[in-house]
Amino acid sequence: MNPAVKRQIDVTRLRADLAAASVELLSAQCAADRVRLQYSPQDIVAFGEAKALKRAIAAVESLHSFFSQITAAINSQDGNNAKK
Repeated sequence: MNPAVKRQIDVTRLRADLAAASVELLSAQCAADRVRLQYSPQDIVAFGEAKALKRAIAAVESLHSFFSQITAAINSQDGNNAKK
């Protein structure tokens, strides 16, 4: 979204959605850590369902892209605030 375009948002709803997403992401991280600590990448590739692994990888790549955009926006905002 173009930051120059102003639109009305429900800030309370946004914050609630972010809090809920944070809990869900923490849960997903815990689940991934359990698998990571129990199995080697080679075992996961050899015995895991390829279709499920590809879906999980696509989801993680999408999240990475989304949060990279947020990180860039935060860094840009921090840089702009430092110049003031």
